[in-house]
Amino acid sequence: MLDQTPNAALADLPDFARRRTFAIISHPDAGKTTLTEKLLLASGAIRMAGHVKARGERRRTRSDWMEIEQQRGISVTSSVMTFERDGIVFNLLDTPGHSDFSEDTYRTLSAVDAAVMVIDAAKGIESQTRKLFEVCRLRDIPIFTFVNKVDRESLDPIALMDEVSSTLALDLTPLTWPIGMGVDFRGLIDIANKRALLATERGGPLVREVPFETPEDLIGLDGVEERILTEAVESLTLALGVLPPFDLSAFREGHLSPVYFGSALKEAGVAELLFGLGSVGPSPLPRSAAGDRTVEPAEDLVSGFVFKVQANMDPNHRDRVAFVRLCSGRFKRGMKLFNPREKRNMAIANPIFFFAQERETVDEAVAGDIIGIPNHGMLRVGDTLSEGESIKFEGLPDFAPEILRRVLLSDPMKAKQLQKALQDMAEEGVVQVLKPVSDPAPIVGVVGTLQLDVLAARLEKEYGVPIRYETTSFVTARWIVGERAEVERFLELNRSSTARDRDEAPVYLARSQWVLDRAIEEYPKLKFVAVKERA
Repeated sequence: MLDQTPNAALADLPDFARRRTFAIISHPDAGKTTLTEKLLLASGAIRMAGHVKARGERRRTRSDWMEIEQQRGISVTSSVMTFERDGIVFNLLDTPGHSDFSEDTYRTLSAVDAAVMVIDAAKGIESQTRKLFEVCRLRDIPIFTFVNKVDRESLDPIALMDEVSSTLALDLTPLTWPIGMGVDFRGLIDIANKRALLATERGGPLVREVPFETPEDLIGLDGVEERILTEAVESLTLALGVLPPFDLSAFREGHLSPVYFGSALKEAGVAELLFGLGSVGPSPLPRSAAGDRTVEPAEDLVSGFVFKVQANMDPNHRDRVAFVRLCSGRFKRGMKLFNPREKRNMAIANPIFFFAQERETVDEAVAGDIIGIPNHGMLRVGDTLSEGESIKFEGLPDFAPEILRRVLLSDPMKAKQLQKALQDMAEEGVVQVLKPVSDPAPIVGVVGTLQLDVLAARLEKEYGVPIRYETTSFVTARWIVGERAEVERFLELNRSSTARDRDEAPVYLARSQWVLDRAIEEYPKLKFVAVKERA
């Protein structure tokens, strides 16, 4: 049984130990954003959750605040929501599920201490889920698993557990179990707290609680068909017999995942997941920095890093907000923090906490918190802020784009506006902007075509700059790394196929994989890299 830390004991813990900072990851349409909404509802942070597929005002989900997100019913940017329940402060980061926005998701995962992996009960492990899981594994991020949509036609729960475990090479242990699936769904068995959660009427909320000592005690329970209940108890008994029990150390090390079955739309299993996040979810973890430096959350001096920059959250004020994950110390409003890239201190006058697009000014924050710092271009993704010490946190890379398009203006008089808009979008990580050496038209690089749609929509909506795209002869890009003289020689001989990124780093634009391979062979002193750490 999972024991939540009593409120009295919480008062004795340092503030950072009461933080739970986590992301929600999934394949598109697995129900990630709906789960986000219902977690907020379960915490009491909102009164009515928005539904992604609903109409009108009910569709206005809290986490999907951009117009294009509300129009398409998808998440295209990470959002942050801070809320509190039972003495625990939760920082929830809702990430884009679509693979075209995987860079934003990757950077967001650098800022969390745990993740909730949402799986569609009818589809099991899907491609994007697997990719995001592998990112979590590389970072040793503990993972909760939420098997969603059990109220629809679904795979057998034991078959689902077997598929997840074998596909991801991950040990699993169920903490809730469905009583029936699809049209037979009648409720959940809360294994951790030894109770059944049932609806008082078909399709209603799970408001009826029935305690038990062993799952077999539930057989014959009034209000549930015997065939459904017997099958649920038998399958649960089988699962508990072959799967390992919950082990906190194995979970924290990323080897074991607690599994919660439920339906986010019906709010089934959501409160139990939130309970688990507060009970066993890790408090802020140590962070690695350059030079073998490890920053502990209990350190006195403040430190943190920018993992995201968002322009125009408030379109009326053309604002620009840096999202900062605090790693140590106690931050106070008005304090000055050192930015090593800029080599100067920065006074943080109006820091904010987020509730998606909504915000409020914060006077204090501690390790694990996500704060927003409004600024006019001084901060960008990868920057470190610290109280006196020059620290550089690692793990915020740029990835070589897979699709390259030339950007053309419909109105040539708006060249300056376009330059500013593209700079903002590059800082956010929406796209990468490359400046060709021999062509005045900028090239944008993206992972997927949906990013191009989002860029065009945002440039016109937020900056009044309509654009169109033109295909290029380039199929891939690589950063050029090596001794300066060798790099300059390469650039001079390949002017028509080179560019500079936003940091003026040299980039090779290859017209085919064969051409790239040939360049690698002809210039052995150079490296053509697909991933580089943010400057």
